Amino acid sequence: MPKGYWIARIDVHNMDGYKDYVAQNGAVFAKFGAKFLVRGGRFETREGASRSRNVVLEFRDYETALACYNSPEYTHLVALRSPHSEGDVVIIEGYDGPQPQS
Repeated sequence: MPKGYWIARIDVHNMDGYKDYVAQNGAVFAKFGAKFLVRGGRFETREGASRSRNVVLEFRDYETALACYNSPEYTHLVALRSPHSEGDVVIIEGYDGPQPQS
């Protein structure tokens, strides 16, 4: 079964206010078995627009990724985060099929 992912691109405009979201999100992500694959870090935008912060979370499957986002616990976190940032979050099913051959 393919894994599920969140791909988030965030611009934080009030880091002091955003810290509450960061401090509390670990417990919610742990409840749903999420694993950070990308959490900030260096990047270069080669095509299109970008935001200042990029995050990729991995979940055991797509349904769990959706359940986490739709949970009351994460809804609370969105309310904490929203006044201090602007961003895009995509929840996507991973690919578990054959890979291109060289």
